[in-house]
Parts: sequence; structure tokens; C-alpha cells
Amino acid sequence: MIENFREKLDIADRRILFELDKNCRITDTKLAKKVRKSREAVRYRIKRLIERGIITSFTTSINPARLGYSLYKIYLQLENIEKERQKLLQYLRNNKRVYWMGECDGAWDLIFAIYAKNDMEFYRIKNELISDFQHIIINKATGRFIDAKQYVKRFFTGELIKPVVFGGEIINNKIDEKEYRILEVLIANARTPINEIARIVKTTPSIVRSSIRKMEKLEIILAYRIGINLQKLGLEMFKAIVYLKGMTEERENDFYNYVYSIDNICYFIRNITPWDIELEFVVENYNKYTEIIADLRRNFPDVIRNVETVLMRTDEWMPGCREMIKNSKIRSEREC
Repeated sequence: MIENFREKLDIADRRILFELDKNCRITDTKLAKKVRKSREAVRYRIKRLIERGIITSFTTSINPARLGYSLYKIYLQLENIEKERQKLLQYLRNNKRVYWMGECDGAWDLIFAIYAKNDMEFYRIKNELISDFQHIIINKATGRFIDAKQYVKRFFTGELIKPVVFGGEIINNKIDEKEYRILEVLIANARTPINEIARIVKTTPSIVRSSIRKMEKLEIILAYRIGINLQKLGLEMFKAIVYLKGMTEERENDFYNYVYSIDNICYFIRNITPWDIELEFVVENYNKYTEIIADLRRNFPDVIRNVETVLMRTDEWMPGCREMIKNSKIRSEREC
């Protein structure tokens, strides 16, 4: 658990942030019981956390793999030409195939994810995306995303909670027009009440509830979380790019369980890339991050070959998320 935050957070604020990141659709009444405050006090505290810029969003975690899509990642080292960099960033922000993007310092300058149905489709999209910016690209790497364990922000309380798995097996689940519109509302604001969703979608609360339960069961919807402004809290996110020597199934379980025990862990990512694993940690500073990596090296000298480091300066979910859902709805209509 992180002890010191730049912005003052008491125990109740930390608990509220933790519970909202675990499930931001929790009712005020249930949340009040968990933090041992009145419902009015909880509402006031959430309002203040938003006003202070600590909570930036209430997000719905959607799994592309359960809508028939794979994610592919592109890693770029860029020339230090600020005007051209900004052009590339704006291009990616406007591109409906870009699912996520992060600006970085360290081993890479920019990482982004593209959704596609197959390798050939990705190859075509990749070439279209970066062909106009070859003059500022020093080096690039590409990879296919396999899966990621998403952890609740345990650094607020230190409480161990099992992660949800993002990615995995590709399944072409179908969503209809109503479910698509419900997802749109939840993506915009995951904390939208059932009655309000029903009003927007022009259906009944019971239909909204059953549709949400269906999409949760199919693992289209994985979780309801919060966006946090780490800078407001004096925190940083580092990505460890880990090259492995190879490991037995037993050592793999040991490695995962050790990482799981670290309060600072946010993501445990597996890709098909020149490296094997990416670990993302939220920490107070670079020194804390290096302590974590040093401990990993000490405990797994037979497993870890090398570690490269990236400081994640931004973490942006792109229009591709909504476009992917829209395409899934269109495809299901054609298949019906």
C-alpha cells in the first residue's frame, strides 16, 4: 500500500477509491456501509474527488476478444521533432481503429493498440497508419496481444483482490441494437443508474438489467472501474518489459503469485513480441519501481533475462473502443 499521496487522502477516501475501482456501479448505500459513513457523506466525498481532479472517469472495461477481435500493439521510437510528433498523436486520436494509446519515456516513445479480425487485416491497417510518418520513426516493433490480468488499484488499501482477465480466447458473441446502445451509455459513464440508462435507450429497467447481466456473463463487460489522475496523487506508472530465459509451469506459477502479492501491480500482460511479459506498476517514484524490479531479479534469477523500462506519461482510450462495439453490432445484424 502506498502511504503518501501529494493530494491529501484519508482512510475513507482511499476505501472509496478502492471500492469504486472494484465496481464503480456500486450503490451509494452499499458503498456507505463498506466505508462506515453515511450515504450523504459518501456522495459528498465522491463529488469532491471529482472536483479535485482525482477521479477522471467512470469506465466500463470491454473485452474485444469476446466480440471477435484481436488486439495488436505497435511500439515506436520517434525523432525529437515536436510538431511531427503532435501530428502523429492527433492522427491516432482520430483513427477509429486505434483502441488505446500511451505516450512514454524510456525504451519506447509511443505505444498504441489496434483492433482487427485477423493478421492480414492488422497488416493492412498498420501500413496505412504509419506510412505517412516514416520520416520520424527511428525504430518500431509490433506484437499480438494475448491477454492481461487487470488488477484493482490495490495501492489505495493493500487489500488483495483477484484480477479479471482481458483478452484470451476469441469468441464472436453477438450484440443487438439495444445492447449496443446500453454499452454506449456505460462506456460514456459506467456509473449511470439503471433507470437513466432505460430512459436513454427507451426501454425498461428490467430489460437493461437483463442485458447487462447477459453481457457480463459472456465477459463482454469485464468490470466497472475509475480513471485516476496519478499526477494529482504524486504517483507514476512504469511498464517493465521483461525478457524471460524460459520457465517451467511451476516457476511460471511462482512468478505470477509473486507479482500478484505486490500492491503496486496494475497489469500483467502477455504478448507475442520480441519480449515475453509486460508488467505495469503504479509507484511513488522511480526508486520504488527499481526496488520492485531488483526484488523480482533476486527471486527469479533463473527466469528473468533482461528488463527494459518505460515511464507511461499518458493512458488514453481511443474512439476505436466505440467503433469496435458498433462494428460488432452491425456484424451481428448481418449474421441474423
